Amino acid sequence: MKKLNILAVLLLIGTYYSAQKTYNHIALLNATAHIGNGKIIEGSLIVINKDKIETVSQTKGLKLDYKSFDTVIDLAGKHIYPALINTNNVLGLHDAEAVRATIDFHEVGTLNPHIRSLIAYNTDNLIIPTVKTNGVLYTQATPRSGLISGSSSILALEGWNWEDAVLKADDGIHLNFPKAVVNKWSEDDGLSKAQNKKYTEEMNLLTKFFEDAIAYCKTTDNKEKNLRFEAMRNVLNGTANLYIHSDHAKDILKALQFVQKLAIKKPVIVGGKESYRITAELKKYKVPVMLNRVNDLPDYTDDNVDIIYSLPYLLQKDSVIFCLQLEGDMEAMQSRNLPFNAGESVAYGLTKEQALSSITLNAAIILGVDKLIGSLEEGKLASLVISEGDLLDIRTNNIFLAYISGKKVDLYNKQTELYNKYKNKYGIK
Repeated sequence: MKKLNILAVLLLIGTYYSAQKTYNHIALLNATAHIGNGKIIEGSLIVINKDKIETVSQTKGLKLDYKSFDTVIDLAGKHIYPALINTNNVLGLHDAEAVRATIDFHEVGTLNPHIRSLIAYNTDNLIIPTVKTNGVLYTQATPRSGLISGSSSILALEGWNWEDAVLKADDGIHLNFPKAVVNKWSEDDGLSKAQNKKYTEEMNLLTKFFEDAIAYCKTTDNKEKNLRFEAMRNVLNGTANLYIHSDHAKDILKALQFVQKLAIKKPVIVGGKESYRITAELKKYKVPVMLNRVNDLPDYTDDNVDIIYSLPYLLQKDSVIFCLQLEGDMEAMQSRNLPFNAGESVAYGLTKEQALSSITLNAAIILGVDKLIGSLEEGKLASLVISEGDLLDIRTNNIFLAYISGKKVDLYNKQTELYNKYKNKYGIK
């Protein structure tokens, strides 16, 4: 009898989850659609069919058979955007930075290309719901530490587990390129610059590892499998990115020489604080840049105080493809500020649509998922957000509806719960 009851419960659960995954034929009418590639459609029609975008056009002049849709939503006065993409972040890889047992992005060792952030991604992470509320629906879960940190993966911020959430597994290996000059702190002198005494040692170690990995991957009859070298295969054959974390111009140039010598096909600069100094080289070798947060100070006293704010414009002006990311202090929690970070770059030269591209289509192109997400185009996944006003403006970013692959996203989180609780307690309207 007990076995029958358990079976009945399992069947009910299965039926419930199956129903939850039922997609609808949805028509979104009359909103201003920001495509993500620079184009805007006033009075748009966006049709979602199951998990894909079926139609992107203007509503005016079309005769719609409303009976053919399961749901029709009039969004006059509202704005539709592609889902925002949170690149190079530890979101989902820890719950409390102060509790070591919850941290899954930091591994011991120096050369760890075989470490996969994918299997450590926690879809029940409590920070994730607060990030979705501002329109960020995808993240690149990225490991940290060492010279080679491991591989990242692209995941949706929805799903029962990482298998359910993954969009692209092991999209690239992350390399923390050696710094010729490092920051030094002392009580007497404060923060200063000093030569990296381990620079030559680190470069030699890195060069030997890559050369050995290349030799290993060219050998067809390896008697013993080397997990570290196996993890480098996709980078070496050009099907995965090599993310090179580097800020200073001299280090970036050295990194470009390094990848050219080893014939690495898909390098990406991550950080790029001084990338504006070497845009000719970046453009020549077609190397994209993942710029860090714009609200930062320059490293040198003779730099313009707003140079970091102007970085996106300077790269855009010189035709270097880039996206924005938020690596650094409290980066998982800061992910919610991704649209506002892009918005700040508008005040320093970018157009609003260029700023939007830096966290949607440009990010998707760099990650190699632009055929799936990044813009509102027919055939792509129906991952989009709908806001009362300008998504990039903290005053008008009020997202009330979102979809990931055609599935409606729950935008409720602990913070909105507390907001409503105390608003109701004190009768605030």
